[in-house]
Amino acid sequence: MNTTILRKSVLGIAGLAFAGGLAAGPLHHTTTDTVDARPVAVQADTTVDAGKLIPHGVQGAQSRIDLDAEQTANAKAIIAATKKAGLDERAAVISIGTALQESKLQNLGHLGDRNDHDSLGLFQQRPSSGWGSPEQITDPQYATTAFLKGLRQVDGWQDMPLTDAAQTVQVSAYPDAYAQWEQQAADLVAQHWNS
Repeated sequence: MNTTILRKSVLGIAGLAFAGGLAAGPLHHTTTDTVDARPVAVQADTTVDAGKLIPHGVQGAQSRIDLDAEQTANAKAIIAATKKAGLDERAAVISIGTALQESKLQNLGHLGDRNDHDSLGLFQQRPSSGWGSPEQITDPQYATTAFLKGLRQVDGWQDMPLTDAAQTVQVSAYPDAYAQWEQQAADLVAQHWNS
């Protein structure tokens, strides 16, 4: 049995369903719960401009997962770090969509043999690729700030579809996978931006 199939089997049992990424890239997930691709109404606070959240519309079928308290806290931490960095709601949507794909908003530590190289945290950043120390990249604020630093270096990220902006920062083996989380990311930003 090849190692990718074995890894998927082991992780599927654990309920994490991870697949390996590029040697220089983060861990990527391939198992998702696909839902109806029609847009879901953003339940936004009246002070959040819904047009800023998904300026290009969603691309393809959208996935959605139920979040527990820890995952919700991680989404709020990403929003807080985005605000602290002086970036807008769209940057938060891109960040949360990326973290939904990379870790399902779980701040993952080292997974032993199931780990993709040395990928850690919400964004599955790698210490060996210069993202920071293991302690730093498992700190949601630091990890988000590091992701946003990479995002800022992408010319025109504000005008890119989420999946293109995320892929340029993350260098994923599955570049289109980020798109499926845009609606849920936008809903989370709309719900928590002003909370």
